[in-house]
Amino acid sequence: MDSSLRPQSRWETLALGIALGTSVTAVAAYLGYKYGTQSLIERHGGRLNAGRRKSAARAPPSRATSPGVPRSAARRGLELNGGGSGDGMDMVEAAAARAYYEAGASLTRPSSRAAPPNGHPRTRVSNEASPALADPIRRPNSRPAMVIAPTPALNAEGGDTTEYYATDADGMAHFPHPPTSSGLMSASEAELGGPLHGLAPGAQTHAHAHGLQYIPRPANTCLSPRGGAAGAGAAPPNGGAAREAVVATPAVPQYLKPGQGPAMVQPPTAGHVPNPGGNVLMHTYHTPCAGVAGVAPATVTQSSTNASFMAHEGKMIEDAAMHEAYVRVITPEHSPSEETEDVCYMLQEAMELRRKWLFKPVLSPEQLSHLAEAKELSDCIGDPFRWTPAPCKPDWHFRMVDGVYCVWDGAATAAAPAPEARGTPPPPDLQTAWLTPPGTAVDFFSDMHWLLRVSALGNVRSFTHHRLLLLEQKFNLHVMLNSDKEFLAQKSAPHRDFYNVRKVDTHVHHSACMHQKHLLRFMKSKLKKEPDEVVIFRDGKYLTLREVFESLNLTPYDLNVDMLDVHADKNIFQRFDRFNLKYNPFGQSRLREIFIKQDNLLHGRFLAQLTKEVFVDLEASKYQHTEYRISVYGRKPNEWDTLAAWVVQNRLASDNNMWLIQIPRLYNVYKESGIIDNFEELLVNIFEPLFEVTKDPESHPQLHLFLKGVSGFDLVDDESKPERRPNKHMPSPAAWNTKYNPSFAYYVYYMYANLFTLNKLREARGLNTFSLRPHSGEAGDVDHLAVTFMAAENIAHGINLRKSPSMQYLYYLAQVGLCMSPLSNNFIFLDYHRNPFPTFFARGLSVSLSTDDPLQIHLTKEPLVEEYSVAAQVWKLSATDLCEIARNSVLHSGYPHQVKMHWVHTKYWKMGPEGNDIQKTNVPALRMRFRKDCHTEEVTLLQSGASAHANRLRERKPKD
Repeated sequence: MDSSLRPQSRWETLALGIALGTSVTAVAAYLGYKYGTQSLIERHGGRLNAGRRKSAARAPPSRATSPGVPRSAARRGLELNGGGSGDGMDMVEAAAARAYYEAGASLTRPSSRAAPPNGHPRTRVSNEASPALADPIRRPNSRPAMVIAPTPALNAEGGDTTEYYATDADGMAHFPHPPTSSGLMSASEAELGGPLHGLAPGAQTHAHAHGLQYIPRPANTCLSPRGGAAGAGAAPPNGGAAREAVVATPAVPQYLKPGQGPAMVQPPTAGHVPNPGGNVLMHTYHTPCAGVAGVAPATVTQSSTNASFMAHEGKMIEDAAMHEAYVRVITPEHSPSEETEDVCYMLQEAMELRRKWLFKPVLSPEQLSHLAEAKELSDCIGDPFRWTPAPCKPDWHFRMVDGVYCVWDGAATAAAPAPEARGTPPPPDLQTAWLTPPGTAVDFFSDMHWLLRVSALGNVRSFTHHRLLLLEQKFNLHVMLNSDKEFLAQKSAPHRDFYNVRKVDTHVHHSACMHQKHLLRFMKSKLKKEPDEVVIFRDGKYLTLREVFESLNLTPYDLNVDMLDVHADKNIFQRFDRFNLKYNPFGQSRLREIFIKQDNLLHGRFLAQLTKEVFVDLEASKYQHTEYRISVYGRKPNEWDTLAAWVVQNRLASDNNMWLIQIPRLYNVYKESGIIDNFEELLVNIFEPLFEVTKDPESHPQLHLFLKGVSGFDLVDDESKPERRPNKHMPSPAAWNTKYNPSFAYYVYYMYANLFTLNKLREARGLNTFSLRPHSGEAGDVDHLAVTFMAAENIAHGINLRKSPSMQYLYYLAQVGLCMSPLSNNFIFLDYHRNPFPTFFARGLSVSLSTDDPLQIHLTKEPLVEEYSVAAQVWKLSATDLCEIARNSVLHSGYPHQVKMHWVHTKYWKMGPEGNDIQKTNVPALRMRFRKDCHTEEVTLLQSGASAHANRLRERKPKD
């Protein structure tokens, strides 16, 4: 039997089927590779998804569909590469007049693409509704216009290959690579009927493919930084080299006359959504090294990693924020009335008061900008416990006069009174001292009263209230219009997010720096390991740690955080006295003395060990820093030496912490106890050791080492206590010997005046200086905020600014730092939902978040992150908001100048993007640009109003 006629077996049939299927699959794969789409193009956003490739090609619909053929079948039969049954080229030429082309990948795509050489900017050319470029034969029900855009596709080496695809509302089709070295499609501007900026009308066409021309731009032509024409022969912006530039535009069909509908090239409009069918808008994102706006990448095929692509795109967005207009609402300013001009003049005078009284270093940060950055605190100050011989002791002398230390040189003090006659006036030849404050107490209190009168005027309150509301609404509109751009810029910053930016807890008390579980665990550990350690002297005998707990009927097994009873609860609201009792573990003051005091029988050993454990947690987080506030009471002169010995001998130093001295306002307690006789003794106990160690470091060597890590001074106590407002002629500190506590303003002036002289003396010796950063505005009168506006660098709390729009506006203008603690306020003075923090932040006040008392308030070992997380959840703060608040905390802190240069920017003291580096702070330049513009507008308004007021007064002044 013929084998050809023999029936095939099952195995032969199966093999034949497999072979046939493999062949079909191979053909299908080849066709899918050749005609398949690689990514989706979002029609109006320009977002390209380069991570996927469609398996089947889909072409735009044909305009010449026969009635009997379904529209989808005609669309599938169309090919844009010149082959196939459909007339693809006719379709391209007919649709070119109503299409818009994207000549560069969008900045918002998440795919990887190589950064163009020399930092060239991307240019996007879109087509909006224009009767000049509309298709005259297009029917009302015709389909949407086609989009042609470059799309990165993954190549064999893992990089990107730029390919082109055409798409409409229904599908996409592959478009072959244009045969040009620049990789960009372009058309002659003469054919468009109007000149594009920087493109010569007579440019020679050197290629033509698929209805598109490829025009080389003259090498001596560039675009201006804002998209305007620079003209032939103009130098490229930002110092870049001139290169060939092309602009992608559709080839105009033959039926459009040359003079019909000139193309319009406009500067970038932020927030613009392309609308096919009209004027050509060119969107350019500039980079510092860009020579020509609209320059294409040098090659078609590019390779890069996602990190390099995101870094480059983020750099372009950041630079666009530096130089280009962003989306914002410009409010029209009407001609100010005479009343407004008067208000502006008074507010300008109030700002002058702050400039008059506030201590300013001799060398400004700008004058110190030549110093190298310091990555950590130790890089700036060196080993904090290493003694270095001080320069020769100068022949300077200091003495307290009317409660304020003044400094003279040695020759002028020959006739000085004896030291025991501190309160006596100096001889006539000593009236002019070398170092003194800017004014006397009478001057200070007079200025304070003037400021309070101005802030209470009705027209001032109305004006400032209106301006603050306007600032708040501007911020809301900014977030609505620019939040996506800010988020994109943040994503492009490598190794930077909220967790990896520096944040400083600028207001936290050292005695409460640990959380309650940490303290309990430490106490149980000591009770287990050192039960026989003698820890306290009470009732005429020494007690061991075991005996102390036995006297309280406590065993290690019984201890828990509920019995510890240090956490705040609802019973302390509006009760500051009860809050202070929460510092006593188990309600026992003796345990507070043993574990969280440094001046005790153990010389603070337990507290030092506990502090080191907290330092370990801080250093593990790396990016969290603190300024622990530790108390000096002023009861006796040797308190400074005791504190310094505790810090130095226990080597309590960390790159993540600086110390801040807090002075409790407890004069009345010490007076009633007979510890001191008058207020001047309190000032002498606080400041005399500081002047001595500044003049001669060898007089207090440990104090000299300790002060290198101190950043400032604070005033603490219950602000809600009623007090009398100080008048202009208050008794001197030597004469204040009553049992009543002086007012807050009285404390502030004498703290400020002595710190002012001390800082001047330390500057002359080349030592670090201290800032005044008191608690203010947590409760009490508005007087507190007025006096700290004049004298303090920044303040803690400040929530009472919500009651005074005048003072709030002044704090905004001066950018006085507010170290706010909403969780702490929630337990003591103000419910969380009523806290003005989000309002202050939106209006542009310089606010930061701090913890205040983690022992009483927080629950975790990262209380600062806990504070941020609650605020973010309750007030819906974005990542940009959180990073801006963290940046503010660094500026509020007392860390050295060189450290802030490394953490923020080499010019961190400047407002706006000039003082911010997103690679360090993760704060987009758009946000900083917005803040600077708003602040500049307000300052300009005040200056113009004050100038008009002065001119009006000169005109009204009668001539002699």
